Amino acid sequence: MNTPILPGSAIGILGGGQLGRMLALAARTMGYRVHNLSPDRDSPAGQVSDLEVIAPYYNLDQIRFFAAGVRVVTFEFENVPSDSAEAAAEQTIVRPKHSVLHTTQHRAREKEFLRSIGVEVARFLHVRTFDELSSALGEIGFPAVLKTATAGYDGKGQYRLDREDDAPAAWGAVGKKDAVLESFVEFEKEISVLGARGVDGSFVHYGAIENIHVNHVLDISIAPARIPAATAQRAVELTRKILEELDVVGVLCVEIFVTPAGELIVNELAPRPHNSAHLTIDACATSQFEQQLRAVCGLPFGSTELLKPAVMVNLLGDLWNDGEPDWAAALRWFEVNLHLYGKDEASPGRKMGHLTVLGATVEEALETALTARAALSRTL
Repeated sequence: MNTPILPGSAIGILGGGQLGRMLALAARTMGYRVHNLSPDRDSPAGQVSDLEVIAPYYNLDQIRFFAAGVRVVTFEFENVPSDSAEAAAEQTIVRPKHSVLHTTQHRAREKEFLRSIGVEVARFLHVRTFDELSSALGEIGFPAVLKTATAGYDGKGQYRLDREDDAPAAWGAVGKKDAVLESFVEFEKEISVLGARGVDGSFVHYGAIENIHVNHVLDISIAPARIPAATAQRAVELTRKILEELDVVGVLCVEIFVTPAGELIVNELAPRPHNSAHLTIDACATSQFEQQLRAVCGLPFGSTELLKPAVMVNLLGDLWNDGEPDWAAALRWFEVNLHLYGKDEASPGRKMGHLTVLGATVEEALETALTARAALSRTL
């Protein structure tokens, strides 16, 4: 029998970034106490938590001590070692469970799992040496993409190969270590579906969200995605299947390529809130962060209704090149919602915050969002 973890209880978040920050804010709004553990002092999540614990994730004794002080532990990113999740589970409830992290934090394991349940992925081979890479290129062909097996995000640890001569540079780019070679997918759209699954197996979703990347970093997210309704529904059904097969309790984002023929090819899984669904904070009846909290605490889900078409644009550290962005200029539009992550240092490509805009149509919201972001800096 599921006994809900009620407001007033302490929840534990492993990870100190912006996802943990927004989860902590949602939890505190609902009356929970929040304990956060990460290696960094004054982290974005730690700034808004009741208790900030600074410790490395590999310190299993510290993880056990941390977990003993909360009713449930969850994650804000999937690269927390699965050993740490197992150690936490010795002391308290952990959601999602360590086996979900074990599968999703290694690209080869993740793709093998997806293939085993009949989900289409790009053709791939697991490579561990340069000789294996050379051999794999003969099977995969060109163009291909080499990705680190672990710890890659926002395009880091990835390299496109268009000819055999690219192999040495690619192998160096991924650190000459465990990697996955994939065939390059010619896609028409990139979409994501954020789903949530409860302790009782209940499922909710936010529909298909369209994503536009620049330099491998998410730049714009659009809800609803500009794809046929039938395609969006197939993406939702795919997401539900993956959550059920993984036995996820919590939220999980499925990143998907939509080909010109309308095929759906799963690119990656993220068993946590996702950048593309940040717009749910302002645009939906229940945000992805509140939904994660409800899931891990065994509470009923809230409505995922999209109140209006919405667009999110990321704010990267490049905006700070000429000093503090002109926030007042962007906020002249009353539709603009500003979210900053509390990071103390801006650097090129670093996610510092985002803007969300709701509109009568996707096109209206997109135009306002891009205009408002441009107003932050005359140089961009």
